[in-house]
Amino acid sequence: MRMRLTVAVLVMAVSVSAAPQPGLWDSIVDAAKSVGQRGRDAADFAKGAAQGTGDMIKAYRDMKEANWRDSDKYFHSRGNADAASRGPGGKWAAEVISDTRELTDRLRGGTAADSARDQAANEWGRNGGDPNRYRPQGLPGQY
Repeated sequence: MRMRLTVAVLVMAVSVSAAPQPGLWDSIVDAAKSVGQRGRDAADFAKGAAQGTGDMIKAYRDMKEANWRDSDKYFHSRGNADAASRGPGGKWAAEVISDTRELTDRLRGGTAADSARDQAANEWGRNGGDPNRYRPQGLPGQY
């Protein structure tokens, strides 16, 4: 809707102009395309953020279901890696969720050292590292 309004205003401005400058129409078309591209980029970002949030929730649920000793860092890394694979929106969602989770853990009495280890695993996965670096021995293959 906003893009249509912008294009309509630009078209009206050119229409009422007595003598448009050479290249003005091309500039207006380029501006309209830019507005449209930003809209598509925003939609892609939002979609990636939603899907990345789902990836983070899945990793958390899998961690709870597995209930496997020393698997926390693996699931942190895997959730972040899966979310980041969704693009900038997914990577953003993974970072916000991870940071919020670590803040919550600290407020509940978690140590700075534990938080730093979790954040290292989060960043590793989010930045393209293989989550299996943190996979504990014997963790069932379904995870």
